[in-house]
Amino acid sequence: MLKPRLGAGLWMNRLVNAWSNREIGLQLVAGLILIALWEAGVRLGNVPDFILPAPSQVVVSLVKSFPVIAGHTRITLYEAMVGFVIAVVLSFVLAFVMDGVPVIKKALYPILVISQTIPIITVAPLFVIWFGYGLLPKVIVVTLVCFFPMVVSFMGGLQSVDKDMYDLLKSMGASRMQIFRLLKLPGALPSLFSGMKISAAYSIMGAVIGEWLGARAGLGEFMRRSMHSFAVDKTFAAIIVITVLSLGVFEIIKLLEGWFMPWAKYAARQEE
Repeated sequence: MLKPRLGAGLWMNRLVNAWSNREIGLQLVAGLILIALWEAGVRLGNVPDFILPAPSQVVVSLVKSFPVIAGHTRITLYEAMVGFVIAVVLSFVLAFVMDGVPVIKKALYPILVISQTIPIITVAPLFVIWFGYGLLPKVIVVTLVCFFPMVVSFMGGLQSVDKDMYDLLKSMGASRMQIFRLLKLPGALPSLFSGMKISAAYSIMGAVIGEWLGARAGLGEFMRRSMHSFAVDKTFAAIIVITVLSLGVFEIIKLLEGWFMPWAKYAARQEE
């Protein structure tokens, strides 16, 4: 009776893998078709380069400008990572405090929600006026962009733990820190990493916004200069780099999630 089950499971895994590969193939084909239509539309329509460059021209510009773009990329990535790390620490501490002290949660949570109704692009110029064109304004923008998704996700995870397990630990005399370490933190890690993955992708965007509004270097400043000189092909080249960076940091957080939550991979395999 065991062999048929193994055979059926193997067949299902192969079917799922084949379907996944088919989906990836379809996505690649769709992307190539869109690029081909873009290229043909620009060439046949004689669209000026300063309006919309062809994809081939964007690639050429990316290759030619890569040494310059690489220098700006290092600055943007550094700003994004510093702001992201600060946001992670602040989110962890504040979620822990609000979970342990309900009065603080009632006082601060509405303020956090209201703060998200203010577009970051409207307050970023103030940071430039107050703190200049250096690193600090960009780090503040990145921190503000990344902070809210993480603190809300982590708070939700801390408060959605198994109540029966919580009551059991309390009845056994566990302290608040022991309950946090043994029950709440492991149970909230999936929510925390969900917020971190969203924020990691936002961190690059936040750094670019800060640079666009005032900086001496960085991808945002590179794009601003390119737009002012009507070098739209360089602007698209920078957009490609920003997209790759956002996907890269997202995948890094997924890798960290696998390291910190090895049981999640085991559970996924069991479900398959």
